[in-house]
Amino acid sequence: MSATVPGPDGRPRCRWCAASPEFFAYHDTEWGFPVDYDPRLFEELCLEGFQSGLSWRTILVKRENFRAAFHGFDFDRIAALTEVDIERLLKDDSIVRHRGKIAAVVNNARRARELVKQEGSLAAYVWRFEPKCEELAAPQTASTSAASISMSKDLKKRG
Repeated sequence: MSATVPGPDGRPRCRWCAASPEFFAYHDTEWGFPVDYDPRLFEELCLEGFQSGLSWRTILVKRENFRAAFHGFDFDRIAALTEVDIERLLKDDSIVRHRGKIAAVVNNARRARELVKQEGSLAAYVWRFEPKCEELAAPQTASTSAASISMSKDLKKRG
């Protein structure tokens, strides 16, 4: 079985792209590309949280709605959200309505602001956990690494 499938333009793409038309553009412009712009990085982290227990396609289809609901993932604006805002978001059927996930985005926005003060940027913090090439597993074979576990522990300590 081939590890690739032809995309709409005939060029080969990773096999997982065939699962949904939305995946081709995501594959070509985002997946596997490094991110160093804080709002975009924060968006990726938040959307990964919303995806837990759901399909990535569900999140991609709703992504523009998430961007509108969460102020373009501007963590300064999200950090100012109140319980009233969370209640409003829980009624927004254009996003995933899960109290814990929404509250986590607000909490993480507040923690991201603290990280920026300490580290200079959210990206600077995240990228300092980048593993060395010799520490990497083969592509798509491992969902955790020593670096991801280390970052996770540090983030948990920070709240």
